[in-house]
Amino acid sequence: MSRKYKFHNKSGLYFVSFATVYWIDVFTRQLYFNVLVNSINYCRKEKGMELYCYCFMPSHIHLIFRSLNDKPMELLRDFKRYTSKLLVNEITNNPQESRKEWLLWMFKRAGNKKSNVKKYQFWQHNNQPIELWSEKVIKQKID
Repeated sequence: MSRKYKFHNKSGLYFVSFATVYWIDVFTRQLYFNVLVNSINYCRKEKGMELYCYCFMPSHIHLIFRSLNDKPMELLRDFKRYTSKLLVNEITNNPQESRKEWLLWMFKRAGNKKSNVKKYQFWQHNNQPIELWSEKVIKQKID
């Protein structure tokens, strides 16, 4: 089993990057960004996320964070699970979303390829965690 892209140091500071399935530009509306912001705020208050930096882009997210509970994998899993449900719901119920049918079809198509997905898959499964062990590496990831 590869040691690359894993949370080896449970209390470490990590850079993670994860994307929507098929790199779909979902985050084009403020409503969808708000779901991410509210979910991060919840994780900071209730799940022990210590957030140092983030960047939301139309199809993916970068975070620099630490899990105060020494459970970074579980924290990220819960964040992705929760946001995927909320975002699919927001897209489904947004009368202004002109790409609604196409987006839901793409999420369903991605979900059909995975046996552990019940209906829609919003996020790609990989997170690519990179431990930030020096000031130089931290600055590189922030820039």
